[in-house]
Order: sequence, then structure tokens, then C-alpha cells
Amino acid sequence: MSKPHLLLLSSSKVHGYEFLEYAASDIKNFLNKSGVSTVLFVPYAAVDHDAYLKKVTPVFNKWGYQVEGIHNNNPIEAVKKAEAIFVGGGNTFLLLKTLYDKQVVNLIRERVLKGGIPYIGSSAGTNVAAPTIHNTNDMPIVYPQSFSALNLIPFNINPHYLDPDSTSKHKGETREERILQYHELPPEYPVHHVLGLREGCTLHVDGDVAILKGIANARLFLRGKPPQEIPLESNLSHLLTKNICVEQELQILQ
Repeated sequence: MSKPHLLLLSSSKVHGYEFLEYAASDIKNFLNKSGVSTVLFVPYAAVDHDAYLKKVTPVFNKWGYQVEGIHNNNPIEAVKKAEAIFVGGGNTFLLLKTLYDKQVVNLIRERVLKGGIPYIGSSAGTNVAAPTIHNTNDMPIVYPQSFSALNLIPFNINPHYLDPDSTSKHKGETREERILQYHELPPEYPVHHVLGLREGCTLHVDGDVAILKGIANARLFLRGKPPQEIPLESNLSHLLTKNICVEQELQILQ
């Protein structure tokens, strides 16, 4: 099995930056290291695939990469031939359902984990890199056949993580409370650790090494322990060991 190469972004859009601009250097370094010239873009988290492709293409062209939309080809053949894959943000449930419908869940996992091709995810694309999508913030506007995702890493991610606002009059649950409630599930549930990526966070995985990059700190939730603040450039490689809280293999349904 090849070493996985992942770049997992909390978001494509961050205040004060153009689309993907805050992560431009990390993305270019990441792709250049693997000699990539063409990126396969997966716009399945949005409804209008062509419009999403038109938004992404000029950005990557400016950096010197060609972009192909998976929806303009046979999806299975496109993944088989891909030099690198970029899965964009949007609605996580729609994204995962479409990945299953197009029968590419197992294939993407195989190409990334066995073939070693680079994988970039943003928001929903980062959610589906995890074992499950249980910690997405999105509304379930469609129903995928399973909440099990690509399982490229052994922990879940909560993109767009928001800290509690002590000045707010809103009395609903905070993001932290929601994640802690997830960790309170009984042992029969496959509960994972959760990495909360604030806007501007990027997780870089190179084989068995994981480093927090970007422009913001992250928040780590280990079941049974208090949440931890994770500074930029922290080494999170320990999270890459299997840490499912119930020793239970996820069934990737295809």
C-alpha cells in the first residue's frame, strides 16, 4: 500500500481571501511534489456541476494545472486515469450520495491509499475523506445509502468549526457541545475522534505524518478527554493510528 497524500481544507472561501487563495502555496507545493499537471475535479457537492467547474478551473489554470470535471467523463474511467483528485465543498450528503450513485467510493479510496495519487478536499470534500460524515454541519437534503465515507484517515473532521460566542444571546448548542454529545454515544456505535478545523485550517497528510497548516488553529476532540487547542504547525501524526472508539470495521457499501 502506498503512502497517502492528502490536503484537507476546512473551506475554499475564507474572509479576506479570494477563492482558495489562503491555501494557494500549500496546494501548489502539494501537487508539484507529485509532478501533477492535471487535476480531476469532483463537483458532486453542488447541483450545478458545470458552474462549479467554471469557478474552479481558472484558479488552477493560473497556478499552471489543467482541470477536468469528473461529470464530463465516465466517472469510473476518470478516477482510474486521474493524476490527482480535488473534491470540492457544498452539501456533504449530496456529495456522498452521488459518489455512491456513480460507484466511485471504493475506487477513489483505492487510488489514494494504494495508488498514492494526491487527494485535495475542501469542506464537504474534507468531510468525506473521514471514516464517516457524522460530524458534518450540513442539512441532510438527500439520503446516501450509508454515512460511511472514503475512510482515507481514521478520524472524523468537523470543517468550519466555530468557537462558542460568549456575547451571543443564542441559547442553542454550540459546535463543541454537539461533538461532545456525539462522543457520549454508547459502545455499539462506531464513534471516532474529531478534529475541528476552523476557517483557514488545512491538514496535510504525507504518509504517516500529519501537520496542521493554514492560517488558524484547530480544535481536537478525543473521546473521554477535554477538548484540546491545536496550534499551527502541530504534528498530529498520532491521529493516523487506528483510533475508532469501538473496534469495528466500517462497511463501505458500493
